Amino acid sequence: MVADEQDPRRRIPRTDQLLGHPQVRAAGEAMSERVVRGIVRAAQDRARRGDIPPEQVLEEILAAVGERPAGSLRPVLNATGVIVHTNLGRAPLSEVARRAVSDAAGYTDVEFDLATGARSRRGAGARAALLAACPQAEDALVVNNGAAALVLATTALAGTGEVVLSRGEMIEIGAGFRLPDLIASAGAQLREVGTTNRTHLADYTDALGANTGCVLSIHTSNYRIIGFTSSVPIAQLAPVCREAGVPLVADLGSGLLQPEQALPEEPDAGTALREGADLVIASGDKLLGGPQAGILLGKREIIARLARHPLARAVRADKLALAAVEATLTGPTPPVLAALRTDPRQLRARTEQVAARLGAPVVEHDGRVGGGGGAEVPLPGWAIQLEEQLATALRSADPAVVGTVKDGACLLDLRCVPQAQDDTLTQAVIAARERLAGAPGPGAHSRAGAEPTTGEEQE
Repeated sequence: MVADEQDPRRRIPRTDQLLGHPQVRAAGEAMSERVVRGIVRAAQDRARRGDIPPEQVLEEILAAVGERPAGSLRPVLNATGVIVHTNLGRAPLSEVARRAVSDAAGYTDVEFDLATGARSRRGAGARAALLAACPQAEDALVVNNGAAALVLATTALAGTGEVVLSRGEMIEIGAGFRLPDLIASAGAQLREVGTTNRTHLADYTDALGANTGCVLSIHTSNYRIIGFTSSVPIAQLAPVCREAGVPLVADLGSGLLQPEQALPEEPDAGTALREGADLVIASGDKLLGGPQAGILLGKREIIARLARHPLARAVRADKLALAAVEATLTGPTPPVLAALRTDPRQLRARTEQVAARLGAPVVEHDGRVGGGGGAEVPLPGWAIQLEEQLATALRSADPAVVGTVKDGACLLDLRCVPQAQDDTLTQAVIAARERLAGAPGPGAHSRAGAEPTTGEEQE
């Protein structure tokens, strides 16, 4: 009995005492009671196992509830030089788009006419902004991503009929997703024409028939075929489709609505529509610079047909995406386009200022568009050359800093880092060096060289 009274586990604070502690209640205001109870139980269990003394239970709980964010996603400074970095969330929203998302987070008039009190068209503001930015389109529709836009378009136009597509455009995007499989998943039949490297206009005309639902032209955004090649541009394909009464769908992917001087070979929606495409598909979170969204632009009757299809309900965009799309289009230049248009000389001057504070050299470093846009197009720039082992330490910083490991060095490219964050990045590097200097042994940190050069998976 005496031994039982001396058991240190008897000193573990009770659950109700811990939950009622003023500091626990205050620190846990951003969490549900269920989550806080889980943290309390975890600390008590550690004390029962003898991992920590009973007197440390409250301290551990306070540390856990104080450090735990509302969500698991962590802010990252993108120092890779890849603008539309798929693994880092693609396009960062502009400040006005972030405010629009915050404003739309509560109740909104997303499908309500405040003047009449009647139901209104969903996403009217985003639609108007898209038509203003791309006047070549008669109508517009926003869905939840580019893949959804492609499935909706081919399903609504072809049904179980044929979708005519060049073999050279049968693309696999990131994580093993193949666009032909995506199209076929909803019941459409793929009619392949041409060969991997050469497709001619006659290949399309020979394939058109009574069972053709649409002709699909997909921009090979994440790779290039060079050498003995041939493809059919929209301007040549459009008259054939028009004569056959078959809709021509152009999946451009990258999200440009108009020509971009920095990427003269990248297709854009306005040009494709002007050259005769009936429908254009683009992504909202790539070169458009907005949220994840699938953008559909084109003929009024085509858009209406898509909007009426039952699948449209399953893939519709939510109010937050609609708000961000509208604000991106009506606001100032979004971060993606600002990074794309960065002057290499200004980037070098800024990079040298930060590098001087870190006592590090500056080296030439080509940025990339990423996200499947501007494939193989280098964006001349500069980077800070640091010790390779800093890559791992920087990824554990707050905010995390993600650079590129190349040729035995960790390179930090400031192209995509907001200039207002230069001090934050500098302090992160200084802190990472201090941590490594105090780390025991050369083997305490894993080499970062095994990671991909940029960590980005092209889509």
